[in-house]
Amino acid sequence: MKHYSTLTLILVLIVNILSAQPTQIASTPPMGWNSWNLFEDEISESIIKEIADAMVISGMRDAGYSYIIIDDHWVGGRDRKNQLFPDPQRFPGGIKALADYVHERGLMLGIYSNAADLTCGGVTGSLHFEELDASTFASWGIDYLKYDYCNAPTDRVTAFERYSRMGEALQKTGRPIVYAICEWGQRQPWLWAKAAGGHLWRTTYDSRDTWETGDKFFMGTIDIFDLNEPLAQYGGPGGWNDPDMLMAGLYGKGKSSSANGAYSGCTLTEYRTQFVLWAMMAAPLIVNADIRKLDPATAEILLDKDILAIAMDSLGMAGKTVYRSGEIQVLIRNLQENEIAVCIFNRGSKETSYQLNLRKDLGLADSCHIRNINRKTSEGIAPQVSGTLQSHDCAVYRLKPCDN
Repeated sequence: MKHYSTLTLILVLIVNILSAQPTQIASTPPMGWNSWNLFEDEISESIIKEIADAMVISGMRDAGYSYIIIDDHWVGGRDRKNQLFPDPQRFPGGIKALADYVHERGLMLGIYSNAADLTCGGVTGSLHFEELDASTFASWGIDYLKYDYCNAPTDRVTAFERYSRMGEALQKTGRPIVYAICEWGQRQPWLWAKAAGGHLWRTTYDSRDTWETGDKFFMGTIDIFDLNEPLAQYGGPGGWNDPDMLMAGLYGKGKSSSANGAYSGCTLTEYRTQFVLWAMMAAPLIVNADIRKLDPATAEILLDKDILAIAMDSLGMAGKTVYRSGEIQVLIRNLQENEIAVCIFNRGSKETSYQLNLRKDLGLADSCHIRNINRKTSEGIAPQVSGTLQSHDCAVYRLKPCDN
């Protein structure tokens, strides 16, 4: 077992970063579905199969949502050889057969573990069994690992050690497995998680199905946005800031996401705004809604080709705030081929109007070819953008250089 002093940790980080090889894993932010907020400890093999089928039927797979991630509570324990096995009642066919089912539908399967003896849900974790568990996951055909940090020490050095061990173990398998580091941003993982082998890292505690909570541990959309947005410089191809999952379509369902009924869910407008803000921040797009019963309004949000094109832009640069006045906040995200995405959103509780000069207010060219993403229309060449936004609503524009 490796042990690092703080100084040694810094040196290891520098060496690992400098020697890191280009990777095709997570070259764009991962997209998919996670079982936690809707099903939690009720997850099962049959649910995963139904979700896989629904991902195909709904068009989500073809839109780019590739991963189906089994979260906590799937583990049954360890056998005599210390190999993990799934709960035999919930997953009677085993994980390998389930992965085959998912793969046959053109999707990929993710799984969950924890860097301690027990997971957040109290089942068996992976501490001291990293190589064995990584090898097991690979043999099952797993494509994505969410690695949590409950019941673990609070210091950064230990976190780096534990996450590095699993990162090294995953690499040794030779299978391309996306490694999602989930220590909730408390030890600044954006500074070290990529060196530990991570492809994405949580920047905040868990999100809740509400616009704002003011709670340090369980936050709403705007609480999380305010923590994640300033970290834009740390994310990019192969390593992404992860502000937790999308709430769109939950409508207050689920135990944790609604705080056991304390939150009734976001409005449809707020769901769309979260989706847009996550796209602007180049964040992973992981859905929690019941894809088997996807309503048209939620489907319209999640399958918006214009927003998804911004989210998955290959340049991989996260958007940054360039303007704020009153309740209006503006983010700009640089895209490939010198294009620019502009998101204007209303943080406030009342309707408000905006009129922004592209050069004076946003630092852009005087005139650009402008596409209004909300209206799906072209606005030609203009020196400014203007409109009215309802509470928590947003407007999105895509600008092309005027000589194109």
